[in-house]
Amino acid sequence: MDKTNEKRGKAILRSAAKPSQEIQGRLLHFLMRRYKKDFTLQWEQDIDMTDGFVLQAGSDVYDWSIEGRLRQFKDRLEQLHPANREIIPLIKETVNNWIPEVMPEEMGEVISVGDEIATVSGLEHAAYGEILLFSSGVKGMVQDLKEGEIGCILFGDEEEIVEGSIVRRTGKTAGIPVGEEFLGRVINALGEPIDGKGEIQASEYRPIEAPAPSIIERQPVDTPMETGLLAIDSMFPIGRGQRELIIGDRQTGKTAIALDTILNQKGKNVICIYVAIGQKASSVAQLVETLQQNDALEYSIIVSASASDAATLQYIAPYAGTALGEYFMYKGKDVLIVYDDLSKHAIAYRAISLLLERSPGREAFPGDVFYLHSRLLERSAHLSDEMGGGSMTALPIVETQAGDVSAYIPTNIISITDGQIFLESDLFFSGQRPAVNVGLSVSRVGGDAQTKAMKKASGGLRLDLAQYREMEVFTQFSSDLDELTKRQLVYGQGLMRLLRQPQYHPMRQHEQVILLTVALRHLMQDVPLEKIDQFCNDLLAYIENNSATLCYQIDQTGKLSEEDQDAIVQMTKKYQADLKLKEDLAGKDNG
Repeated sequence: MDKTNEKRGKAILRSAAKPSQEIQGRLLHFLMRRYKKDFTLQWEQDIDMTDGFVLQAGSDVYDWSIEGRLRQFKDRLEQLHPANREIIPLIKETVNNWIPEVMPEEMGEVISVGDEIATVSGLEHAAYGEILLFSSGVKGMVQDLKEGEIGCILFGDEEEIVEGSIVRRTGKTAGIPVGEEFLGRVINALGEPIDGKGEIQASEYRPIEAPAPSIIERQPVDTPMETGLLAIDSMFPIGRGQRELIIGDRQTGKTAIALDTILNQKGKNVICIYVAIGQKASSVAQLVETLQQNDALEYSIIVSASASDAATLQYIAPYAGTALGEYFMYKGKDVLIVYDDLSKHAIAYRAISLLLERSPGREAFPGDVFYLHSRLLERSAHLSDEMGGGSMTALPIVETQAGDVSAYIPTNIISITDGQIFLESDLFFSGQRPAVNVGLSVSRVGGDAQTKAMKKASGGLRLDLAQYREMEVFTQFSSDLDELTKRQLVYGQGLMRLLRQPQYHPMRQHEQVILLTVALRHLMQDVPLEKIDQFCNDLLAYIENNSATLCYQIDQTGKLSEEDQDAIVQMTKKYQADLKLKEDLAGKDNG
C-alpha cells in the first residue's frame, strides 16, 4: 500500500452539481493550509442542496449551504440579543448574499439512544455541560466524556432521535430566560410557563451553572430572614444569605415551614423562589393556590419538575431556580429559595449517572454527588456592598428514613449548610407543630441574624427547654415530686405549648417578642395548658389596642429597652387582673 496515501486525510464534498477541477483544487489548497497535510477529495451528490456546498474533513464540517449560512446568522443575532429571533424570517434574502467566516462546525453522530440518554461519537472538542443540538430539534447536555464518545442527557422526546442522527455542537452551556415578568408565574425547569397564563418576556438569559461568589464578593450574614415561626426565630435564627437545612421524615411538616417562611415575606421586599423536585403535580397546584389565597404569589416564582417529568429535568431544576435567584440577587435584591427536596434531586442524578454507566459508590450514588449539592448551595450568599448588597437565602429540604440523619445524602448536605432544623416524627404526632427538635437543631449564624429585641426577649429559652426535657425524662421514674419540680414541669409544658403554631399563621416580630417576654418571666405559669392559645391571642389583642406605638416600634427598629419590657410585664399583669375580675363576677352571677 502507498504510505503517502496512509498519511493523507479524506474529505467529502456534498453539492447538487459536481464542482470543476479549479474549485476542487482551491478546496484542497484550503484544507492543506488548515490542517497542514494533504487530503483526497470525494464528491457526493445531494440534489436537495439548492445552492452552495458542505465540506466535511474528519469531524469538522464547513457548511456553505443556504441553510448553514442562515443558521450561523441566526446564532450571531441571538448572541447579540434573544429578541432578535423574531426578525429571522424577514432577513432570509439578506442571508443569500452573506458570506460567513471560514470556520468549521463540529458535527457528530448518534451511536445509541434510550432512557433519556444519547451516546454520540465524533464530537472531539465538546465540553462538559455544553448543549448539543440534534437534527430533530431536540436539545441535550453533555454529561459524560469518554475516549471516542460522549454521553448526553436529553431535554425532549427521545423518540425523535434515531441511531445515525446528526448532532451539532452549540458552544453554549445550558441557560434559562430570566426577568421581572417571571414573578407570579409557574415554570418548568427550562423556563417555559406551565400555568396557562401565556408567554413570558425574558429580560436576559443566564447559565444554569455559574461560579459561586468569591469570599471577597461576600459580606457577613447579619440581617434576619424571619420565618414568622416562634420556635425557629427565637432559637435558630436564619440570616439573609444563609443556607439552613430543613430535615426530617416524610410528613413531618418540612414543606409547611418553608411555605410559612414564604408567606412571612409579604411586604418585606423579598423575592421567593420555590423549586419543586419530584413532587406530585397536584401538590404543586395546591401550593400555588395557597400562595394565591395569601397574596404571596405576586412576589414568588414556582419552578416545577414534577414526578412525571424526566430525570434530566428534575436534575437541572434547582440550578435553573438558582439562576433565576441570581438575576435578582445581582440587582441588589433579597431572594429566598426553597429546594423541595434535594433527596429526590440526588435520586434523579443517581438514575442519570447509572444510565451513563458511571461507577456507583455508597448507596449506589456516583462519586461526585457531594459536588452536585455543594456547587448548588455555595451560590447562596450575602453580597458585598460593591456587588450591590443583594442576598440569596437557601432553605434546602431533605427527607430522612426513620429519623436517620447519618445516611449519605443527609450527612453530605448537613456538612455543606450553615445549620439544620430537625423535625421529629414523635413530636409531630403528639401535636407539637412545628415539630422542631430543640436538641438536634442548630443555626451556625446564631444571634448575628437576630434583632436586638428578639435576642433580648428569647434569653434563656433554649436552656429552660433543655432543663425541662431532662426533668421530664427523670420524672418518668418517680411519682413523688416536690412542689418546685412540679412548677418547673408546668413551666416547661407551658413553653412547649407556646411554641405550637397553626400553619399559614406566621407571627410578626412584636407578637413573638411580647409572648417570649411574658412566658420567660413566668407570667403564664398559672394559665391552664388548654387555655394558653386563647390567653396568648387575647393578650396580644389587648396590648396592640393599648400600646400600638410599642408594637410598631419593635417591628420597625427591632429594639427592646428595659422600659419596654417592664411596660409589657405591667400590661400583662393588668390584663390578668382584669381577666380574673371578670371571671369572679361571672362566677358570682352563676352562683
